[in-house]
Amino acid sequence: MSEQPRRRPAAAGAGKPSGKQGGRPAKPYRRPQKDPVRMLAFEVLRAVDERDAYANLVLPPLLKKARQDESFQARDAALATELVYGTLRRQGTYDAVIKACIDRPLREVDPPVLDVLSLGAHQLLGTRIPTHAAVSASVELARVVLGDGRAKFVNAVLRKISAHDLDGWLERVAPPYEDDAEEHLAIYHSHPRWVVSALWDALGGGRAGIEDLLEADNERPEVTLVARPGRSTSQELLEAVGEDSALPGRWSPYAVRMAEGGEPGALEAVREGRAGVQDEGSQLVAMALAAVPVEGRDARWLDGCAGPGGKAALLGALAAQRGAFLLASEKQPHRARLVERALAGNPGPYQVIAADGTRPPWLPGSFDRVLVDVPCSGLGALRRRPEARWRRRPEDLEGFAPLQRGLLREALAAVRVGGVVGYATCSPHLAETRVVVDDVLKGRGAGARAVSAELIDARPYMAGVPALGDGPDVQLWPHLHGTDAMYLALLRRTA
Repeated sequence: MSEQPRRRPAAAGAGKPSGKQGGRPAKPYRRPQKDPVRMLAFEVLRAVDERDAYANLVLPPLLKKARQDESFQARDAALATELVYGTLRRQGTYDAVIKACIDRPLREVDPPVLDVLSLGAHQLLGTRIPTHAAVSASVELARVVLGDGRAKFVNAVLRKISAHDLDGWLERVAPPYEDDAEEHLAIYHSHPRWVVSALWDALGGGRAGIEDLLEADNERPEVTLVARPGRSTSQELLEAVGEDSALPGRWSPYAVRMAEGGEPGALEAVREGRAGVQDEGSQLVAMALAAVPVEGRDARWLDGCAGPGGKAALLGALAAQRGAFLLASEKQPHRARLVERALAGNPGPYQVIAADGTRPPWLPGSFDRVLVDVPCSGLGALRRRPEARWRRRPEDLEGFAPLQRGLLREALAAVRVGGVVGYATCSPHLAETRVVVDDVLKGRGAGARAVSAELIDARPYMAGVPALGDGPDVQLWPHLHGTDAMYLALLRRTA
């Protein structure tokens, strides 16, 4: 079902309706009314589809612009946000439902029509909006953005969808678990089948665990702040957010969760760069690398894939407390500028450079600690970027593989004997985690040689965090830890 690309250009929809029906005069024409909330949600979905944009980057500026109109209230912003993210998260399920209600392949439906149908399906099946309001508002949106002809098609399809609730539709469009477990889970929990398979392989276990994980991927994540050590404290952030709207982090002493949402940029500490927005899993990765003991010198740290700068800012603050220097390297110049912004005001010595970590400008053995949070599929952050699950393909992993291995090899070359490397990725896919580490350690791959390094048990350096598995590496999970699915392997160079 979700293996094929959903959106493809197709033939135009129906033409203009005739002026008469059954010999009777047509009703007077009524100009469609623009609903700013649904128009905004539709605009975001079109940007995601047409430009491969990410909703979390497109939505905020549109909301900011909409708030300039005093009639656009906080509840309107909340509804627009729910419509965007709810529709994207449940796209696979809604595609299956829509497919059951039309007489043509899904790929032959114009993408803008499909967006309107998906928005309507989410209102009908995923919210408490009354049926008549969900249908009428969606048809009105269709009249504005598609025209009256295709609005009739939208009306007919949504009325078919409204005949059953979500559970009723799932029983009709998903195969029984006993017949095809992966396809059943893919439709029920709105993930591509290949992603379900990959997550299940990485997680292990039976049905309960994978269902919990897939459900967690479909939940809206909390906004998590980080108080950068020596510059801010979690207590300061708790007080600034307010006791009724904030909770301490689950595992990181620097984390504060904005339980009631809110705007992080309104906080003084965030505006000044003394704090930032950072998932608790990312905080744990940086803290673990900093916590591993190293004998002798501990004066030079490297973040080899530093963009956009969250981990670099935390590492820089931790390094400053020990008088250590941090070099933050990022290949893309525009992302390197983001790193500079994140590190601005860091109390300790640091430098930001634009450099390729697979062809580094630094000398071998120059550093005592190295972090490489490598580019990856991003399957560990599907809560935050739900559109990524539909955008990625299994073959994408083949493109990342050489880069991930190259970055880890160079990181091990960059660290001195006795120093430590942290290999991190925001993906639990085994091909991006354990397989990469194992291949590098054993010298697998064209022209590769085995490196002199050993794995360190990472679990003791995430003190208090439960369910970390058998080690020595660590995989965090949304349903178990409330974090993104971050992976971390710690390696010590031995020769």
